[in-house]
Amino acid sequence: MTVNRAILGHPLRGVAFDAFVSATVALLGLAGMANQPGGGRATLVGTAMAVALLFRRAHPSAVAAVVAALAMVQVVAGWGPLPFDIAVLIALYSVIKYADRLRDGVLAGIGAAVGVVLAGLQTSGAIAWWAAAIYYGLVTGAVWLVGLNVRTRRLYVFSLEERAATLEREREAEARAAVAEERTRIARELHDVVAHSMAVMIVQADGARFTLDRDPETARQAVKVVADTGRQALEEMRRLVGVLREPDAPDAQAGSGAAGAPGEAGATADPAHRRLALAELPALLDRFRAAGLRIRHAVTGEPAPMPPGLELTVYRVVQEGLTNALKHAGVGADVEVTVAHAGDAVVVRVVDDGRGRPPVSPAPSGGHGLVGMRERVGVYDGSLTAGPRLAGGWQVEARLPLPSTSPTTEVTAA
Repeated sequence: MTVNRAILGHPLRGVAFDAFVSATVALLGLAGMANQPGGGRATLVGTAMAVALLFRRAHPSAVAAVVAALAMVQVVAGWGPLPFDIAVLIALYSVIKYADRLRDGVLAGIGAAVGVVLAGLQTSGAIAWWAAAIYYGLVTGAVWLVGLNVRTRRLYVFSLEERAATLEREREAEARAAVAEERTRIARELHDVVAHSMAVMIVQADGARFTLDRDPETARQAVKVVADTGRQALEEMRRLVGVLREPDAPDAQAGSGAAGAPGEAGATADPAHRRLALAELPALLDRFRAAGLRIRHAVTGEPAPMPPGLELTVYRVVQEGLTNALKHAGVGADVEVTVAHAGDAVVVRVVDDGRGRPPVSPAPSGGHGLVGMRERVGVYDGSLTAGPRLAGGWQVEARLPLPSTSPTTEVTAA
């Protein structure tokens, strides 16, 4: 197991403490210089150990090797255990705690075990060598285990800090992704606003152009519809563009599907200006009636609460269906719009008879068409059926399950 030494102990940290430890070991060597075996030579060995300990944090393995070599010199010289030999335990503790690899600590422990036996053999007095070896072994083993415990604890804290930092980065990434997704959705709404409005304006402008001389009043109404539709599209486009220009500010509700709903500029808009999409269906129908469609609207069943994103999908399906009817069936076509609340789902149906006046110019491309509707319906695990009717005309039907149900996604074309 490896660990970054810069995390477990910076070389510049604890300099004062390391200097104190080193000075203590040096003083122990000087204190017994007069009567300890080896005299001044032993004191030099102790001083060298003390100097090596100054680098125990930055180079723990090298310090342990140097201290072990000096201890072996002491053993070979036959000086026996001396007070400054506490440097051996300090070096052992340091290599376990600060080394990049725990393997270095294991090797240091093996070397310490050999030193314990040699130190026991050199012990003189009433205590047997094996009893002294056991005593030294217990002390050395305790130091080794303490170092291992501290290392494990520091690694555990480090892993928690890393996990917290990773989670924070993931949260930030998810927030940025949510904002990007939200703005993509808003940009798509912007495209739909422009495309649908332009489709209506083009049809009305063509009608005004061809009725200007024969029926000035009808032409005047058509021009008024063009102006009103353009103003509404411009107002909503400005709101949506305003959201796209806002600085990145992750919203707790980002990605909720409410972005670009009619009458609001997305999930980040001022709640005071929010209006539910279904509440604006009558206004949408009135605009298409003014454009020349004969629309019958019916709502069946008991409406159930729906998230804003689902309401927006219902609104956009109706809008796309009416736009297609206006472009392809033509002005004067009969269109039936039905929103049926079936308990566990909402069924939206837009049916036209295909008997309107054909457009005076090629039908402009509008929005994402059936592809866009399929994508919207698929987000809510719904099904979409669109195609010509045997009796003539075109039918679009979308079934959107409520959040409490989880049916399999199904997208078909008649």
